[in-house]
Amino acid sequence: MAYQLRIRIAVLLAALCSFVAIAAPIRAADAKRPNIVFIFSDDHAYQAIGAYGSKIIDTPNLDRLGNEGIRFDRCLVTNSICGPARAVILTGKYSHLNGFYNNSNGRFDGSQTTFPKLLQKVGYQTAVIGKWHLVTDPTGFDHWDILPGQGQYYNPPMIRMGKRVVRPGYTTDIITDLSLDWLKQRDPDKPFMLMCQHKAPHREWSPNLKYLGHDDDREYPEPPTLFDDYEGRGKAAKSQAMTLAEHFSPLDVKLRTPGSLSPEQRKVWDAYYEPRNAKFREAKLEGKALTRWRFNRYMHDYLGCIKSVDEGVGRVLDYLKEAGLEENTIVIYSSDQGFYLGEHGWYDKRWIYEESLRTPLLVRWPGVTKAGTSNRDIVSNVDFAQTFLDIAGVDIPDDMQGRSLVPLFEGETPDDWRKSFYYHYYEFPGPHSVAKHFGVVTDRYKLVRFYEPEMNYSELFDLKTDPQEMRSVHGEAEYADVQAELEKELARLREELKVPEEDAAESILGRRRPPAQRPPAQRRQPRQQPPAAEAS
Repeated sequence: MAYQLRIRIAVLLAALCSFVAIAAPIRAADAKRPNIVFIFSDDHAYQAIGAYGSKIIDTPNLDRLGNEGIRFDRCLVTNSICGPARAVILTGKYSHLNGFYNNSNGRFDGSQTTFPKLLQKVGYQTAVIGKWHLVTDPTGFDHWDILPGQGQYYNPPMIRMGKRVVRPGYTTDIITDLSLDWLKQRDPDKPFMLMCQHKAPHREWSPNLKYLGHDDDREYPEPPTLFDDYEGRGKAAKSQAMTLAEHFSPLDVKLRTPGSLSPEQRKVWDAYYEPRNAKFREAKLEGKALTRWRFNRYMHDYLGCIKSVDEGVGRVLDYLKEAGLEENTIVIYSSDQGFYLGEHGWYDKRWIYEESLRTPLLVRWPGVTKAGTSNRDIVSNVDFAQTFLDIAGVDIPDDMQGRSLVPLFEGETPDDWRKSFYYHYYEFPGPHSVAKHFGVVTDRYKLVRFYEPEMNYSELFDLKTDPQEMRSVHGEAEYADVQAELEKELARLREELKVPEEDAAESILGRRRPPAQRPPAQRRQPRQQPPAAEAS
């Protein structure tokens, strides 16, 4: 009996040894696959990053990422608005194919193929922490801990794997803390992909209380177009609702206090804002003086939010170094779109115009990206999914519409890299009243088509002679050949990208998909409505 037991034990040990011999190379291969940390903010203008030449804020940690990697100067978005940008990144497809067109009536179809699902299949641990803004629950993630809707800056409710939890503190700090917690608790034998997604610096731009005095009441340099009269462009530029002069709310300028502050936080808030608000009320400012005051208050608050984002980036970079993960982890920083910092008198985004269209993209991949380099090729958020899959060595689905950026990370631009780019914005009528439009962008030119219902005209801009896009040259004889070429290219791109001639019914505001077109889990989840001041 004892002999038979010893035989059985020997057989089991032999089997175990065989399994270990097979499994060890698999784990070794997994360990060599690069980890991916994708840090994503909301409405972070490239004008507010030191690595992009900003003179209004210091961002030492973002600059560190740029100095140790590569900075992309022409990263363009397909649809400059929060939810649609996130859907594009997950799917590698434009809005008309992934089905999420706008923030007002969009619901993300979580049953479709996304890059996190494909990474899971090859052994990656996946997590998304922070702002989600796609209405339905995340799919393709081993772990998720998200803000409902737009989220709030102070003491935010969050949804952790389906369970609602209220967390005390400042949202940017909390998202960074939770991201670091997940990194520390993950399986160390598997590669990972973390999406750390900040609410900041989204409207209403409420800073971390410790940064309320960050600028010593500085007066910020005004953009040369702060008092733009919109002559030289069409009706759309004149009929929007996103100016500092006319469309700021009391909460935007902190004449009203956020309701989510605790009594202790409220004391700190009031100690900073109330004396300054009293001085403002006494001044009874009007006209340009009032616009200038709003601009400076906006800059203080917006940049104060970015101080915390930059601090969070530094904490993640420091952890990766301390944990010995730095050399095998690619870190990518970007935002869902660009943003206006007073240019043309505006805040917000949505336009094909430059400040809205361009988003920051900083990439550090030790041994691959050359430190301190920059790139001016046209890249896009529609490329991110394919890039993540390529990094992991995963086959890229044929129906994705971007291209992997890995060759550009390596310093090589393929001969057939894109020379033009298609853009399409849908959310009208809606928040900020930016008209529907689509267009084609090249390194020098931009052709824009505004279309139904109220608009029916085109604009053409020469970015070399008019970088601030102040005057459309559409229809001018001097640009006739350029215009014809761009019209042809626009038609080619729409055909290549399978853009329908008419907008899909589900993209039209006031209409929703019938419930039968949505998976059951999506039908059960009510839409999280953001506060009025945060509806953008």
